[in-house]
Amino acid sequence: MDVHLIDGTYELFRCFFGAPSVKTQDGREVGAVRAFVRSMWRLRAEGATHVGVAFDTVIDSFRNQLFVGYKTGAGIDPNLLAQFPLAEQASRAIGLATWSMIDFEADDALATMAHRAAQDGRVEKVLIASPDKDLCQCVRGTRVVAWDRKKQVAMDADGVRAKHGVSPASIPDYLALVGDTADGIPGVPRWGEKGAAAVLSYYHHIESIPRHAKDWPFALRGKESLAEQLTQHLEAAKLYRVLATLRVDVPLETDVDALAWRPIDSEALAEFMTVTGDANLRERLKP
Repeated sequence: MDVHLIDGTYELFRCFFGAPSVKTQDGREVGAVRAFVRSMWRLRAEGATHVGVAFDTVIDSFRNQLFVGYKTGAGIDPNLLAQFPLAEQASRAIGLATWSMIDFEADDALATMAHRAAQDGRVEKVLIASPDKDLCQCVRGTRVVAWDRKKQVAMDADGVRAKHGVSPASIPDYLALVGDTADGIPGVPRWGEKGAAAVLSYYHHIESIPRHAKDWPFALRGKESLAEQLTQHLEAAKLYRVLATLRVDVPLETDVDALAWRPIDSEALAEFMTVTGDANLRERLKP
């Protein structure tokens, strides 16, 4: 079997900015969540049988306690934010295993389930549906891959190395050095993508990088400045790596068998249809 793991937060964002606006009679915006349901149901048409969807029910997580600059829900359009509970309701109603993250993030849930599924001998491939760089750390050979649903492209470990210049295991170190604006990780001054890839392709992890550039056995423009900045910001870089490292120990009460697509919950779906005014939804959800 193949296991599909979906970043519900990303999917809802994508629908919000890509689908037409739809408002209910009382003025509530529901265009994104209605598009989200159609998008998830297409997975079934494409042959997906075992699916898990994770949502950032609360945008803040334990990482906000570690670093004040980490991403928050500030600035998110209220019309989008208000659709998250509906998306989680709809995901469960159409039979999908759905995880609502509060202390952890959706990406942590996906990383945890990818780790579990990869250990199940019945699983042939795990597809993590998200273009986010941080989820590349979960990629394992050709068995656990990052899957861009929009482009229908899967990226294995060789693909990660080709795109980012480092192996999947070095992605947290890479993000710690270059930063990740989407997550509020500032990175280390002077470190860009090319420099980080060149150094980490050789040393793999931050603590293995010699503090003095003269000890780096390769030519790299500005390496003296890079070494100096890393030395000055070493503790911050280690913290940034913690922020960028996805957890694989989220207490999900789920195994691979629980990811099997369940029958539609007719009562829950009827309630969703009433709230969103999507009277023809049930007809569109044909097997």
